[in-house]
Order: sequence, then structure tokens, then C-alpha cells
Amino acid sequence: MSDFEHVYVPGEEPSTLLLLHGTGGDENDLVPLGRQLAPGAGLLSPRGKVLENGVSRRFFRRLAVGDLDIPDLLGQTDELAAFLQTSARIRGFDPARVTAVGFSNGANIAVSLLFRHAGLLEAAALLRPMLPYEPEAGLDLNGTRAFIAAGGQDPLVPAVQSRELATRLKTAGAEVTVELNEAAGHNLSQSDLAALASWL
Repeated sequence: MSDFEHVYVPGEEPSTLLLLHGTGGDENDLVPLGRQLAPGAGLLSPRGKVLENGVSRRFFRRLAVGDLDIPDLLGQTDELAAFLQTSARIRGFDPARVTAVGFSNGANIAVSLLFRHAGLLEAAALLRPMLPYEPEAGLDLNGTRAFIAAGGQDPLVPAVQSRELATRLKTAGAEVTVELNEAAGHNLSQSDLAALASWL
């Protein structure tokens, strides 16, 4: 099917969550969260293919913290899009009912999916995301929902970057919900998860 190692859990409902882990995680990390958030949904959780310093899994390379390898991100985004489409065909889930749930590195490649493959995702929950690059003019995300969870004390992704991302998504026509926890750092808080569950 693809060279993405992954976990797939069939669902009883037509919706599927695409679970995208953060740096150092793997395909198992977000499965419990996915099941908690959407008990009846299918779960598709790929493992990032990039190794940082030989140990930490990521979905794309970076040159330094906050300095992304954009050509690699674009290539990995296209591979992930192809994997999602192939998985829908082989697994038999509805490709029009997919919501991405991404944390940090996983959130950033989910943003890239929105920018490069508009319409591929029904919705995206972006947990501690940044604006990885500027979208092309004319991006049309009408009908797409997005949830952004930012931390006011996040040392890795300043909240201003998440707000800039929200602006780009809104400009493209997406329906955007922003949850800014002023006291939170990069790790997710219980209030983040409660807001995400309510949004879903």
C-alpha cells in the first residue's frame, strides 16, 4: 500500500481520524486519544518516515527548531496525501469524511495537506501548529473546518505563529476555531483536549 508503517482501526461510523504524531512519537501515540475523542470513528495513524539524529521520528526534516526543510515537507506532504487516498480505497473508508488530528510536527504536515491538497481533508485539528510556509494565492478551503490549539507559553511555537496560520486559513474560506491557553506550553493541557472534544 505504501512505505508508511501505520495502525488502522476500523470504525462503526463513516468518519475517519488521520492521526499525526509529534516529533519522537510513532504510529501508536495518538491512537488512545483518537479513540477517546471519537469512539465510533475509524483511526488511521501513520509513522513519520524521517529520523532526526537517528532516533526521533518526524514526518519531515527540519534544519533547526522552527526552521523547516520546506522542499522535504512538500515532498512528504504529497506522499502522505497519496497514502491517505490509497488507504481509503483499500480499507474502504469514505475519503470525504477524514479529519486530521496532528500534534506539533504532525500538525504542521496537516497544515501542508490543507495548503497543497485542498479538499482532501474534511477537517483538521491542529495542536500546537505553526505557519510552515505561505499558501499559494487562490487557495480555496470553503467547507473545511479547522481547530487550532495554541499555548501562550509555548517555547517552540509562539502563539503569534498559530494566529498567523488562523488568518491564512480564514482568508482561504475555512471555518476556524482557535483555542489559546495563555498558561500552556508546548504540551497539551486538559483544557485543550476538552475544547478539541467539543469541537469534534
